[in-house]
Amino acid sequence: MSAHAFPPPVESAAQEPFPHSATASRAVDPASPPLVVGLGEAMVLFQPADGRSLAECGIASVHVAGAELNLLAAVRRAGVRAAFCSRVGADPFGERVLAAAAELGVETQLVVVDERYPTGLFAKDVREDGVRRVHYYRAGSAASQMGEDDAGRALSGGPSLVAVSGITAALGDGPRRAVVRLAELARERGVALAMDPNLRPGLPPVANVLRKLLPLTRFLVLGLDEAQPLFGTDAPDEVFRRAGEAGVGEVVLKAGADGCWYDTPSGPRHLASAAVRVVDPVGAGDAFAGAYLAARLRGIGPRGAARLGTAFAAGVVAAPGDTDGLPAEQEAGRLVDAAQQMSS
Repeated sequence: MSAHAFPPPVESAAQEPFPHSATASRAVDPASPPLVVGLGEAMVLFQPADGRSLAECGIASVHVAGAELNLLAAVRRAGVRAAFCSRVGADPFGERVLAAAAELGVETQLVVVDERYPTGLFAKDVREDGVRRVHYYRAGSAASQMGEDDAGRALSGGPSLVAVSGITAALGDGPRRAVVRLAELARERGVALAMDPNLRPGLPPVANVLRKLLPLTRFLVLGLDEAQPLFGTDAPDEVFRRAGEAGVGEVVLKAGADGCWYDTPSGPRHLASAAVRVVDPVGAGDAFAGAYLAARLRGIGPRGAARLGTAFAAGVVAAPGDTDGLPAEQEAGRLVDAAQQMSS
């Protein structure tokens, strides 16, 4: 097993912990730009490109996707440094993952190339009724071999914030230990932890594991459908109350087409969705989370951060790929400026 030959991470000054309140924020310090590190798996995706099913198609398009990489792509597009911590196989698919991450502006020096295990793959089928079915081939993948050592590596570059999800915790005992250890180390070192539960019906249940991490979580970005398994309710006021009682610093509740709820001193406030056209909803939640977290690191308050998140998500649902709909750099800058004005 060998580390991918990329330049070593830039060391940044030690970050002070985020204040533990819903309205606290911090502006970007040009002398010590914030860095977000995401721990997870990215895979190569195959999907029909000729309108037919996987069983019948003659042409398939090839993409790279993964919840944490999608999130990091949005973080970077919103003007904050982002680095991916993972493992890929020493194979062409691993090379493709690294190239795709680099093209998105996501740093890859924390990715290990594992010569013993392959890069994970998955295929997406779109049925005649519009329902999407995904087939995963990730058992025994390089990323499924992650463990506590990977947690230490994720913190080696001095990040301001680390992002984890339930998908990674569900990949196996090693990845679950990596997520838990990263949360513990982040708290010890004063690094903010962001958690997106990303509970998936097709993966082993991890709600109990994530529930134990709530006291260590600075930012909880969850979907409305994930609130019931974690908190026993999906009523926004109650979700925010129970999350606060569990020790979560700040909550944002994603509700898809119904927009989101964000934290205010007087309780959760609703914000409508900005989507006007829906082609493929996959990746929208990740884009929202990445934009929201980047905005908070840039000193933008929860309201402006939620507005930026909805704008990024609206672009992603209007395009077929997980990250294809992210705003171009100039447009992203305009959206960030608008979100900043909402906080001034």
